[in-house]
Amino acid sequence: MGLSVGIVGLPNVGKSTIFNALTAAGAQSANYPFCTIEPNVGIVPVVDPRLQKIAALAASKQIIFTDLKVVDIAGLVRGASKGEGLGNQFLANIRETDAILHVVRCFEDPNVVHVEGSVDPERDIEVIETELLLADLDALSKRNDRVGRLARVGQKEYIAQAEALTKAIAAVEKGTPLRAIEFSDAEKAALAELNLITMKPVLYVANVAEGDLGTETPMLQKVRKQAAEKRGEVVVISGEIEAQISQLPQEDRGEFLKDMGLEEPGLNALIRAAYSLLGLETFFTAGPKEARAWTIHRGSKAPQAAGEIHSDFERGFIRAETIGYDDYLAYAGEQGAKAAGKMRSEGKEYEVQDGDVILFRFNV
Repeated sequence: MGLSVGIVGLPNVGKSTIFNALTAAGAQSANYPFCTIEPNVGIVPVVDPRLQKIAALAASKQIIFTDLKVVDIAGLVRGASKGEGLGNQFLANIRETDAILHVVRCFEDPNVVHVEGSVDPERDIEVIETELLLADLDALSKRNDRVGRLARVGQKEYIAQAEALTKAIAAVEKGTPLRAIEFSDAEKAALAELNLITMKPVLYVANVAEGDLGTETPMLQKVRKQAAEKRGEVVVISGEIEAQISQLPQEDRGEFLKDMGLEEPGLNALIRAAYSLLGLETFFTAGPKEARAWTIHRGSKAPQAAGEIHSDFERGFIRAETIGYDDYLAYAGEQGAKAAGKMRSEGKEYEVQDGDVILFRFNV
């Protein structure tokens, strides 16, 4: 679907370490600001344990997960919106993503310098948020100057746009991210072209020390408080542990996780959280050749879901033979579910549910 998330944060908070672990793309990681100059881009599989169970029941030869594009954007600093560091360039990169992963340092380490001189998650979040708000204010003000003039001379198509801009400017000037403001569909449409950064959904990634995993430290509590105020979500990981896992051979990772008392890498949870943040769901197709996950927006109808596989499926859609994930497992696959009357024939108005296993019927 071409969806992407941008990893942002101050320098030396663990962004590139997390990106490397996510993508194994080998982005440079060093103990000084601006070591990431151009944004690194990686395609990350959204590992879904459900697909592995479906594949086993369907005796599929291949498993194909859905994926997400992750962009590692160099560290922002105070004044980024005015061009400090390489601010303007980095902010432009953020505008092109669909959601933001804001990495926040929640660990002390005298060997890793902090650009602000100390570790304070609340202050660090505010530094980044302020720069993003200022960047949005600049974009809004420039557009408002032009649209406002046209609205004042009575051009009706610009009046509604001017009202949406005024509402957004008032929020930003108060320090409120636009994702925390209720906009009508018409107002969202009026603002869409600006691709405003603080309107994007945000996931705060609390990067904690290895020994702090599973502990509600004061630093983590500060992140949760900020996320609640700014309408964001929180996921907790240890970049240090994830880096170690990513360097191990695949066959050794399970034992390492067991020794650490972990069920899965924290990055799996991070990716799923980012996926959910974007309002996405997964449906599955399964057969002897392959079991595959497909990405759809929450609320998609059956023909739209079919179109993710091939446009011909959507154009010639007849019906969707559907089995819920729980039924697929409970009755040991398609034949058992069908025999138990759990396979449903759904039409064009069916809203696909997360986890549905579907066989589409269509005319060529």
